[in-house]
Amino acid sequence: MTARVTVLYFAKSAELTGHRSEVVPLPAATSSGQLWALLLELHPSLAALQDQVVLAVRQQYVALGDQALLLADGDEVAVVPPLSGG
Repeated sequence: MTARVTVLYFAKSAELTGHRSEVVPLPAATSSGQLWALLLELHPSLAALQDQVVLAVRQQYVALGDQALLLADGDEVAVVPPLSGG
């Protein structure tokens, strides 16, 4: 089963992908690590953020790894790179 999910890209991730957002069909049942792998397939340039990125699903941060996710049509996934500033 597939879910049409809006992926939001912020800061460096938007710069790397050339998108602020896009609708992507993703497996409804997946893990956070698999989700990241699928996003890397779509945008290999995101690999530059590999050890620094955080994902948020439905506005809740998820750790990259084996965390089980159940996505539904219309869900939002945010790709949040590290932020700097002063």
